[in-house]
Amino acid sequence: MFAIESKGLTKHYSNGKIKALSDFDLSVEEGKIFSLLGPNGAGKTTLIKLLLSIALPTKGEGYIFGKTTNHQDSRKNIGYLSEDHRLPGYLNSEQFLFYYGKMSGASNYELNQKIPKLLAQVKLEDKKSLKLKKYSKGMLQRLGTAQALLNDPKLIFLDEPTDGIDPIGRIEIREILLDLKKQGKTIFINSHLLSEVERISDEIAILKEGILIKKGRTEEFLESTGKYIISVERQKSNILTDILRNKNVNFESNEYGVIATIKDSDELNYIIDVIRMEKINIENIEVLKNTLEDYFIKILK
Repeated sequence: MFAIESKGLTKHYSNGKIKALSDFDLSVEEGKIFSLLGPNGAGKTTLIKLLLSIALPTKGEGYIFGKTTNHQDSRKNIGYLSEDHRLPGYLNSEQFLFYYGKMSGASNYELNQKIPKLLAQVKLEDKKSLKLKKYSKGMLQRLGTAQALLNDPKLIFLDEPTDGIDPIGRIEIREILLDLKKQGKTIFINSHLLSEVERISDEIAILKEGILIKKGRTEEFLESTGKYIISVERQKSNILTDILRNKNVNFESNEYGVIATIKDSDELNYIIDVIRMEKINIENIEVLKNTLEDYFIKILK
């Protein structure tokens, strides 16, 4: 069963003048980290609102674990962290989670059991008495993630979960998400921080002006450049460059070795064979690939 499905999901505003989302078809497998990318105004948040029934579609249907999004049971297994959320600064983390937990219908006993575990999971157990107004942006994001986990959801929607967070905070959020995946959770992320998405996502889709233009596994977006970094023992690096010149291979040197443009695997294997015939130790061969950011910019253009 898919965690998320949409069929022809469409949302227009102003009598069709503003097309936020058009004929959107999507399927997300259970237990995956799925990221939806797109520039501001592409329709990413609109899609989440439709899947959560915060907004109603102009046409089409969405499904959560096989149930239509207009069925209240579809929301029982969902956790949600909105973009740029605001938390009451006069509460501490325990009070905040207790307040939200009561709104979701949990009992006092359940919350007293869950809250310490959640704070430990997001590494805030030592900050539980600190007022939220003194929390950093990264701490607030982690606490917001804990809030999204209060009902032990199978599916978690995160809208820009690492936006505005420093590198350490992004690493902490990334570790939490990967841990949730190990627990079998499905995670749906809206983001424009492409380097973060590239590190953790199983699948990616790109949205532009409300239209899905590409969906696939993350590795499908990371195309080979045809270039390889070849590192050999430093004292014999000049022999490597002679080999490449004799083969008419374009190359340039950097601190890591030689970056060579190689047309195919036959040429690569030939170069490796010649290096070994010269009794040179190969320390590393690494293929250079385009980043997700490179692909994203190219496909949007």
